[in-house]
Amino acid sequence: MPRMRTPRSILRLFEERFGASKSLYHRAIKVFPSGVTHDARFMWPFPIYIAGADGSKKWDPEGNVFIDYWVGHGALLLGHQRPEVVEAVKHQLELGTHYGACHEVEVEWGEWVTRLVPSAQMVRFTASGTEAAVMAVRLVRARTGKRKIVKFAGHFHGWHDNLAIGINPPFEGPDSPGILPEVASSCVVAPPNDTAFIEKLLAEDGDIAAVIIEPSGASFGAIPTREGFLQELRTVTARHNVPLIFDEVVTGFRYSPGGAQELYEVTPDLTILAKILAGGLPGGAVTGPANLMEPLAFAHSPSARPRRKVYHPGTFNANPLSASAGVATLRIVSTGEDIAIANARAKVLREGMNEVIADRQVNWCVYGDASVFHILMSNDGPRPSARDLEHCQYDYTMLKRTNPTLVSAFRCAMLLNGVDLPGPRGLLSSAHTEEDVTRTLEAFNKTLVLLKEDGLA
Repeated sequence: MPRMRTPRSILRLFEERFGASKSLYHRAIKVFPSGVTHDARFMWPFPIYIAGADGSKKWDPEGNVFIDYWVGHGALLLGHQRPEVVEAVKHQLELGTHYGACHEVEVEWGEWVTRLVPSAQMVRFTASGTEAAVMAVRLVRARTGKRKIVKFAGHFHGWHDNLAIGINPPFEGPDSPGILPEVASSCVVAPPNDTAFIEKLLAEDGDIAAVIIEPSGASFGAIPTREGFLQELRTVTARHNVPLIFDEVVTGFRYSPGGAQELYEVTPDLTILAKILAGGLPGGAVTGPANLMEPLAFAHSPSARPRRKVYHPGTFNANPLSASAGVATLRIVSTGEDIAIANARAKVLREGMNEVIADRQVNWCVYGDASVFHILMSNDGPRPSARDLEHCQYDYTMLKRTNPTLVSAFRCAMLLNGVDLPGPRGLLSSAHTEEDVTRTLEAFNKTLVLLKEDGLA
């Protein structure tokens, strides 16, 4: 008979296996709140520490190797240490990391963005996706003279005060203490995929500066966008002369070379980019037509009548290292070949995980699009199919609810079996191989066995 485990046995095995990470964590908690520098990296009983990475793999200080589905929080479509990107950054490193001046590589980087992204006529670089979202909000408010931004329940647009509202269940109010009520009141949270709600809101409220959306759906597709909604949203916002912003921080250069807007043939007014944009280094951007980007511009000459412009400094905007990595990455991405490889691997992985779930008779489901997957862990009714979820035939309020005990045990068990996931989700790169997918499915099967033995699945 198999040895029975207590509900804490997975965590105990985890602590025994990863002693070096445990020791580093004990150092970290003395200098960082809860020992981490990003909320998503916190986990119980402690996070894994990584010493190096290459391709689809990364390893800890003790030499434990993991198949990586974080891929740099989605930034590494090409995997870790893609030779062309590494060579570009090395070359730039020898020339300088920060000139405090304009440089040719930033121009080339901007040209690649305008070449690939349908909405991009002009570009302004930032140091992160959150900064790009801040800039987009400031731009539309400056351009329209209006105050409110409409976003959708569950959608994530960075951690800044303007839009950190309604990200997590119950999708009401600020997601963090410290956000002023008067700031929160300028953000309207709409139900996903509800064209009638947006139509009525824009018709009745004349103070809407813009509507912003993750075109894939909330948190890169955890709450999917239904077929046809983007086209409807474009029509409604255009009819009411309200700017539409696509947050393509994740989908940009992942869903197609031109992002989700190219794939779905819907062109927004402004687009927010980051992650793949900078090839794994820090970087973001806002792009759009000249008339919307114009408030960033200076007067045409020193003698021209002074005017107020949208203020935007930023020490590391378009820094040479990020620009060099971005140029190298977008050059590769432009062919679409690496996107197709990652998409194909993800499809096989999603289908295989659902087969494992069926074999193990667990009430879960795996769904997603492009090179992304999400795991719906448990639900109160019959197990939905991936098709149900991907076609929005499910209560969206359930799709971002999590059980912290279950998620912790799941992540620990997957790590014990050689796979690192950012919770019940993940992203693939073109570096992931058929063997990686096979090994991940084996790890997923073993993990479900461990969770069942612990009474958690």
